[in-house]
Amino acid sequence: MTKHLLILGAGFSGKAIGDVFRGAGFTISGTTRSAEKAEALRTLGIAPIVYDGGTISDTLAADMAGATHVVQSIAPGKDGDPLFRAGMPALSGLMPRLEWAGYLSTVGVYGDHKGSWVDEDTVLNPVSARSVERVEAENHWLDYGKASALPVAVLRLAGIYGPGRNALRNMEEGSARRLIKKDQVFNRIRVEDIGRSALFLAENHLGGVWNITDDEPGPPQDVVAEAARLMDLPTPPDIPFETAELSPMARSFYGENKRVSNAKLKAAGFEFRFPNYRQSLAELKASGRWRG
Repeated sequence: MTKHLLILGAGFSGKAIGDVFRGAGFTISGTTRSAEKAEALRTLGIAPIVYDGGTISDTLAADMAGATHVVQSIAPGKDGDPLFRAGMPALSGLMPRLEWAGYLSTVGVYGDHKGSWVDEDTVLNPVSARSVERVEAENHWLDYGKASALPVAVLRLAGIYGPGRNALRNMEEGSARRLIKKDQVFNRIRVEDIGRSALFLAENHLGGVWNITDDEPGPPQDVVAEAARLMDLPTPPDIPFETAELSPMARSFYGENKRVSNAKLKAAGFEFRFPNYRQSLAELKASGRWRG
């Protein structure tokens, strides 16, 4: 019987997940908010469905009815996760064939730990409103998994980069900046490893919470310096964080400082293809895929 993956919100991560699942023999559909983006999905082998996170159309309902796997990548917003809002039909009724579900969350749910290590058992302390919303959505999905005896995996993603979205391209475009904030570190994750980890969890029928992140949290300015070296371009000057011009969202990211462990996923048997930014940037440069 053909396995079918529905991706709710087929953006940067969703497309990468679709690519990996398609390679494993799945048929793939994915939602997007606009008809213009729908055609781009079709060229990637993803059957497009226009969905704005509100009313479920007959087309989407029919696809849900046939889905064996689902990945939810739509941000919850103030009204919560679109599939668990008031008045929504029960998920078990919408997707009766479902064997596994994945919810894409963020390591932002941990909040600030002043550079200390966190893992899946760390008590959550979300700071931003968007992270508070993510925790609520995570709980909806995990509760649904328990109530339905279905493996539901929450994938907490670190900072996402990959082909077309990376420090090499920022260097070429002149937008790379070395913001310096004392002792600040971030984790990252290559988008293809998001796809591979989702398939790993699905094929092994694994639910629960999983950190999807590289091996090496580090200062963001080091990534820029490595990209400059690979591109044979001058390293951008240091900019003190305190005086940098940043959007409120960008500044909020720097308000959280932690090292996120991926030990649980590796202990389960997953092997990262891109375990650190140096190896990953080198591959992007050598393959020429860094432009996207």
